[in-house]
Amino acid sequence: MTRVASTMRVLALALSLSLATGAQAQESLKNEAKERLGKVEAALDGWDVPGARRELQALESIVPEDIEPLKYFQGRVAFEEGRYDEAIELLRAANIEDKPGSYLRLAKETRDIVKDHVRVESEHFIFYYPKGKDEVLAPYALETLESIHRALAEDLGHRPPGKIRVEVVNNARELSKVSTLTYQQIQTTGTIAICKFNKLMVTSPKAVARGYDWQDTLAHEYIHLVVSQMSHNTVPIWLHEGLAKFLESRWRGKPGLAMTPSTLALLGRRVKEDKLIPFEKMHPSIAMLPTAEDAATAFAEVYYAIDYVYSTQGNKGLREIILGLRDGKQDRKAVEAATGMPFALFEKSWLAHIKKQPFPQELLPREEVVLKENAKDQDEKKKGREISFGDFAEVTEVPARKFAHLGELMRERNRIKAAAEEYAKAHKLVGDKYESVSNKYALALLELRRLDEAEQVLRGSLRVHPGSPSTNVHLGRILLFRKDYPKARQAYLEALAADPFDPEIHIALMRIHGALGETALVSRTRAASVVLTGLKPEDVDQVAKDFLQEDKELVEGGDVGGEDGAPPPKSSAKDAGH
Repeated sequence: MTRVASTMRVLALALSLSLATGAQAQESLKNEAKERLGKVEAALDGWDVPGARRELQALESIVPEDIEPLKYFQGRVAFEEGRYDEAIELLRAANIEDKPGSYLRLAKETRDIVKDHVRVESEHFIFYYPKGKDEVLAPYALETLESIHRALAEDLGHRPPGKIRVEVVNNARELSKVSTLTYQQIQTTGTIAICKFNKLMVTSPKAVARGYDWQDTLAHEYIHLVVSQMSHNTVPIWLHEGLAKFLESRWRGKPGLAMTPSTLALLGRRVKEDKLIPFEKMHPSIAMLPTAEDAATAFAEVYYAIDYVYSTQGNKGLREIILGLRDGKQDRKAVEAATGMPFALFEKSWLAHIKKQPFPQELLPREEVVLKENAKDQDEKKKGREISFGDFAEVTEVPARKFAHLGELMRERNRIKAAAEEYAKAHKLVGDKYESVSNKYALALLELRRLDEAEQVLRGSLRVHPGSPSTNVHLGRILLFRKDYPKARQAYLEALAADPFDPEIHIALMRIHGALGETALVSRTRAASVVLTGLKPEDVDQVAKDFLQEDKELVEGGDVGGEDGAPPPKSSAKDAGH
């Protein structure tokens, strides 16, 4: 029996026992209560919490206040509005079982996880984060969210009512507790954030070994919320994920900037092997596919489905699909109406569109979200001039790996010129394929003050691995050293979009904002630097002033203190090429 059917039975029974009116009036009230109850359920299923609240208020006026169905839906609304203590009390009164996946369990575990979180607000969002270094996320997160809010209001014509709740959790285990995904599903597919229960839930970048694109991820999850509200939650997963993936770059520019060369290379291989994921197999969630590679393939497929619609129909086509589904069309019919072609032809055209893409000639190392608890040698973060041969484990070409290892040996002996020569041999064999080779080579060139060559190597790496925090940090050093402040700012901001907890990024940005006269941004980056280094504000000011001055070693990145305020190691944590 469905939840709504069982609650209607209980409601009808309660009404028949408690309403001391005439039979006809009693029957009329029963019918109205059933109708209201159905509307509450439909509003919640359709992501219309204000509508559910209105129907509940009308229902409260005609039924006894202590009946279980009323308490259940009051608890549901309280939960989706973030009133967790109240939700727990109401759901208990409704006799909801406290078991995994129940609303009572979700409300209890969410309350316990976020009860001590810090709350900050912007015009359209409320952002909750754990105390500690996640503080540095807040201003950038709210800027990202407000930017994607403006973009989707323009592109799709929808503005969510009220303020959207965004909750940061500490790790994957917490994410599994506040969502309906298991910890195993999160580990298998690398899921890092979820949009559900009228809010966004995002894992802190501190839980991920090499960071992740957390600002794009915030935008991605917000798009899910907008699409769910616009469509009354009728969009199937393949279209949902396609829209979110294609539009996630709108907070920082045009749509369609999220496809990486490595994912494109993977898609090209799966096309060649005829191993694409059928749209229907993506239900109920891409996060539930059996492997991370399957999930990445599915995201790429649906990305290009939306890319095709957008390239032929623009934003109008995207809106028509969403609104068509809202109005009751099946997904195939909605796509047909928006594109003006039969679905079979759409699938054929979409596949042809995919095959036209510039697939890399070789399979590139795929970017993965690696949780810290799964990362090897996670307690042995390599800093600066520390030598590490393990950095080249991903290099499958044996001659290139040998040259890179030899380069490390030369670097270990402080023979930087010889090291650069060996790295150059490795780089010549593999090109921009591996971040580790490119970054080690660039660092050696920096030590030799061969800045133009180092910049060329780093920009080549970014074409293959866009958004890499390590590569952007090293590029930022060159640009800052040259006093090219606008380009340096862009490089460091792109590094921050993947790894917001590297103190060097905020120290460098503090220096850059100061040089550009951006006083408010200096204050923001100073506050972040204090949090991440443990230094006093005046000491942070001095570090920023001294950062990458001409008498400093470029490769060292300046004297940036660690979180405990201790003297820093010789360089950024990302010098190892990760």
